Amino acid sequence: MTTLSSSGVTPEINTLQMCFYGAGSMAEALVRGLLDRGLTEPGKITMMNRSNADRMQELTTRYGINAALTDIEKDACLRDADIVFLAMKPKDAAEAMKNVRELFHPGQLIVSVIAGMTTSTLETLLGKPMPIVRTMPNTSSTIGLGATGISFSPSVTEEQRKLADSILQAVGLTAIVEEPMLEVVTGLSGSGPAYVYYLMEAMIAAGSKLGLTEEAARDLTIQTVLGAAHMVKATGEDPAELRRKVTSPNGATQAAIEKLDAHQFMQGILSAISRSAERAVEMGAEIERNATS
Repeated sequence: MTTLSSSGVTPEINTLQMCFYGAGSMAEALVRGLLDRGLTEPGKITMMNRSNADRMQELTTRYGINAALTDIEKDACLRDADIVFLAMKPKDAAEAMKNVRELFHPGQLIVSVIAGMTTSTLETLLGKPMPIVRTMPNTSSTIGLGATGISFSPSVTEEQRKLADSILQAVGLTAIVEEPMLEVVTGLSGSGPAYVYYLMEAMIAAGSKLGLTEEAARDLTIQTVLGAAHMVKATGEDPAELRRKVTSPNGATQAAIEKLDAHQFMQGILSAISRSAERAVEMGAEIERNATS
């Protein structure tokens, strides 16, 4: 069962030291969200990656955060943080965690944004029981409009749950689910922006092919998708009902919907989301094999 979260900001966030292991777009989105909403200060955040010093310079210049560049600084970042965000690439996760596992301690909260890595696998890699928050954000988090699924290991306290939820709300909506449902979240909202972009690609291509300039086709497509999303949110109505309202009997829209139905549009979306969820499970199994090898 999915519960949409509406918890408030936890005041203690600004007293905590945070370490981001991984400095990609998702880690940057979280940092920007935390700072833009005033939940913490740049001096409370340290970021690190494997070897890309140019990327770290870019982030320190842009946000004023601390960068851990040397091995000593990286060890201190992981050891001394109150919250450690694991944001490395899935293929690198197992090896990376094995190399630093001794630096972690049960007093820390671990927030994982590693796609496919289960809390069980992460506990195996850490070699000790720790409170773990597993998350599945999407790329819209980079503009503060993300949709993030969250699940918790049994040792996460209620206070830590609220803390993690407040942090992740800095980049958009959060949904708390049981861990097995995170794979469904991956298929639905994690991969979801790509489905919408793919639809937009097709709409733009169709407009251009039928005679519009590419610029006009692009502008009209963007506004149409934006307006439709806002319409669902503003009215609170079911998308199916809104679709029916703009589908006049025997009209142009009905003719278009019938053509989509003939190409099994709804079944195609269901199959795509299901396959994405299945692939997330497969990725998790690959990470688990690396963790235990």
